[in-house]
Amino acid sequence: MKTIKIKYISILMLLSLFVTSCDVQEYDNLNDPNLDDIESNLNPANLQDLVGGILSGMRSRIGTYFDDVGIVGREHYRFTPDEPRYVNDLLGRDRTTLGGGEFYITAPWAARYSTIKNTNILISGIGQQAVFYTTEEINAAIGFAKTMQAYELLLNLNLTFQSGIRLDVADPDNLGPFTDYTSSLQGIRSLLESGAGDLAAGGSSFPFDLTSGFENFNTPSSFLTFNRAISARVAAYQGDYTSVSTFLSESFLDLMGDFNTGVYYVFSRTANDLQNPMFLALDAAGDIRVAHPSFLTDALAGDTRQNKVVARSSAASSAGLSGTHDFAVYSGPEAPIPVIRNEELILLYAEANHIINPTNAVNAINTIRSSAGLGAYTGGMMPADLVNEILLQRRYSLYGEGHRWIDMRRFDRLGELPIDRLGSPPTAEDPDGVGADDVWPEFPLPLTENQ
Repeated sequence: MKTIKIKYISILMLLSLFVTSCDVQEYDNLNDPNLDDIESNLNPANLQDLVGGILSGMRSRIGTYFDDVGIVGREHYRFTPDEPRYVNDLLGRDRTTLGGGEFYITAPWAARYSTIKNTNILISGIGQQAVFYTTEEINAAIGFAKTMQAYELLLNLNLTFQSGIRLDVADPDNLGPFTDYTSSLQGIRSLLESGAGDLAAGGSSFPFDLTSGFENFNTPSSFLTFNRAISARVAAYQGDYTSVSTFLSESFLDLMGDFNTGVYYVFSRTANDLQNPMFLALDAAGDIRVAHPSFLTDALAGDTRQNKVVARSSAASSAGLSGTHDFAVYSGPEAPIPVIRNEELILLYAEANHIINPTNAVNAINTIRSSAGLGAYTGGMMPADLVNEILLQRRYSLYGEGHRWIDMRRFDRLGELPIDRLGSPPTAEDPDGVGADDVWPEFPLPLTENQ
């Protein structure tokens, strides 16, 4: 794939393939487009290509992102013979800081901003094309673009935390400043609010197609419930539980509904498409993911969510680490990965109520526990007790979906994550010794960023 560089952000070119279910539809070749021409001539064919680029680009290096947060959050290890940074850098082995020039931050960071670049082209370009689209269609498209842009910004902010992100990258020759974590979250929330207003004025249909990952969310009104769901997540990160409740009431939350209803990244084995990067063959050698041992040792007896890991025929080990069970959240290379789903929303509902209405919180917790084969919650009803239970349920319900590290950080509990290797003091044979593992609170900004 050809790339272009816009100031200090690497922008991946638009993909020329758009995936719908398992079919790949060919559109105009965008391997070497003139972006100004696309922006000034966003006709229906170009718009479909652009949306295809956004949805395909969302998946670029998403596996790196999930490995980042999953390994640092002690959900899994990744043992890869040719890549020691998974078991050294990400676990804090003998390091005082993560590297700003390393793939684990530069690759997902650039991929997210690539998608954001494409959303900015859509926002800027479609407003110039009243000849092709109705006002409602323009609003719908802009609401879609703002929502996807906010989501991509959130993923980068999840990594860099207090170092912040650039919210404003609309003008590649005049990039906006970095904003701190609190301001960045508010900016993302404001972008979602703006997108929600556009979607509400977006009529009955989008002027483009979406992937099967947006099944039941492919009209402006249904997509708006996805926007509100992401808004609830952001408000929870802000600790604004009143707004979490409001956003959930406008989302697709269904306390008695299918836990898996939601929006997904979709993959296929079709030539030139992407396969699920979090799926690796079970009981294999070489490149493998194994569950962190604490996933099993901390699980409640009878919790059926332990089926998200599968016992290996023999333990795997690397660099003083070992695992007996493979990470098995996804069943194959075409399995979808959730962006957000109803089970998370039910747990957000519990979190939003754990202070003001603990009975409602427990009812939601019990919905989750019952589905996992567990009895009703019998613990304390104080906020601290309920937070402990909510974090436990989030850990197992959302295992491998990119939440645990962020959850432990936002409740100031990173110190509770296990340290697997304690290091060793200097010796005559090893005068430097070996440093202990550490739990990183954040990733550094990429070195390519000019602050």
